Amino acid sequence: MTPASNERTSLWRATRAVVWKDLTAELRSRELLSAMLVFALLVILTFNFALDLDPKTRGSVTSGVLWVTFIFAGTLGLNRSMAVEKDRGCLDGLLLAPMDRSAIYFGKAVANLAFMLIVEAVVLPLYSVLYNVNLFRPGLLLMIALGSVGYVAVGTLLSSMAVQARTRDMLLPILLFPVTLPVLIAAVKGSAGFLSGLPMTDIQPWINLLLVYDVIFIAVAFIVFDYVVEE
Repeated sequence: MTPASNERTSLWRATRAVVWKDLTAELRSRELLSAMLVFALLVILTFNFALDLDPKTRGSVTSGVLWVTFIFAGTLGLNRSMAVEKDRGCLDGLLLAPMDRSAIYFGKAVANLAFMLIVEAVVLPLYSVLYNVNLFRPGLLLMIALGSVGYVAVGTLLSSMAVQARTRDMLLPILLFPVTLPVLIAAVKGSAGFLSGLPMTDIQPWINLLLVYDVIFIAVAFIVFDYVVEE
């Protein structure tokens, strides 16, 4: 094997180890996922009773309600994910481990994405029942997946920065929401387009924006993560 191939294999193994660590720890404690699910369900139920609207109007606000739920539950998960590592001293151990530090970023990002997707998998059928809206459409699921990847890619990097601050619970949303605004706009617009049955030519620009955003910020996070955690 070439040195480049060995490096890629080492990165993959280290990333897989970090993901496995996070998933195993969460299966034992159920702290992070439980908090995200409870928060998401409370938001959905609150909107259900607050938006006592006719079916047509409910359909028009569906994408907005969904993404408000996903984003706030995701932010809670991102904050807790890194805070737990910091409070338990695991973050220092990860940084001292003899591996490429980008593996820490990718491992945490994949684990955070898995938690967010689990929450979305619970929210979608519940929302469909409460609002009588069919959300299991391939295009809508694609927008949710792309939006979640972009949000987690940036959120994992920024949570690594904010975890060192005393006011980390307040600092992360302040840093995160302005940076992820393109993701939120594209995800809401694209999701609404699929729910409204708009032609693909009207929705394609939002999909392209999400794809470009995801690729750029994953690459940026890969480059700067080492410097972020050093600080």
